Amino acid sequence: MKRNLVAFSSVVALGLAMAACGYSEDEWQAQLAKYNAEVAKNKAANQRVADLEQQLEASKNRVAGLEMQLEAMGLDINKLNTALADRGQALADLNADMDKMRKALTEYQARAATLERIKERMLTLRKKLESLTRLGLNVNIRKNRMIISLPGDILFDSGKTELKEEGKNVLREVAKVVRNDQTLLARDFQVAGHTDNKPLKGGPYLDNWGLSLMRARTVLVFLVTPTDIEPSGYGANRIEPGGGLPTSRWSAAGYGETDPVAANDSPDNMQKNRRVELIVMPNVEEMLDLKSLTAVP
Repeated sequence: MKRNLVAFSSVVALGLAMAACGYSEDEWQAQLAKYNAEVAKNKAANQRVADLEQQLEASKNRVAGLEMQLEAMGLDINKLNTALADRGQALADLNADMDKMRKALTEYQARAATLERIKERMLTLRKKLESLTRLGLNVNIRKNRMIISLPGDILFDSGKTELKEEGKNVLREVAKVVRNDQTLLARDFQVAGHTDNKPLKGGPYLDNWGLSLMRARTVLVFLVTPTDIEPSGYGANRIEPGGGLPTSRWSAAGYGETDPVAANDSPDNMQKNRRVELIVMPNVEEMLDLKSLTAVP
């Protein structure tokens, strides 16, 4: 608006000056047309800036909404926002420079698209595993990974690594869900054993590290054992039909008491920490998507 007033004032002043100096009507009209064109150009530029501001605000709101949804699902967005701030992307302080605004808009649109892809993958994966919640298992997102949590008391007796019959039945159901879905069957999983912080005294496993790792191994072996083998053996050496999952997609790890989900300050909380988790490992594409959120140029 200020630019238009300046241009109009200049036209009036120029017209008076030209009239005083004896310029012809044609010369006056030519100069007037030139200034009118400049005013029109300024108005168009101002409109483009206003349009960009509107698009940028809409994209910001879209990203904010997606971040809230992903945080509600358990995804850690804070580190991504921190990374953006560390790279000096002070998008809220951008001025009306159209080149910077276009760059900011492109970055926000790309970031929103990435968040939407991650959200869609997580929702699809969770939907595939919904049937497991009916077995009393928890399916959630921790540390940007989908996790199926199996209470340790269902699988094992205290201090033991031999699967209970109830635990075997639960694991067979889990394996059935994975086997019947080609997408899940092609994913990599890690069996993670966890304990509470009560020290393990003596025995063949020495400490909680050893106990958690052996329990993870026991679950892993059962899940990858074929479904059609003949039962044989007794006790800890017994072999019987298992989950029939591909050995190339499964691994095991023991975390002992180092990754609790609750404070070890009550029997109930300690029970929550005695667990085995089946972790759906992020694939390459998902890791690249997560990385791209912190790699704004």
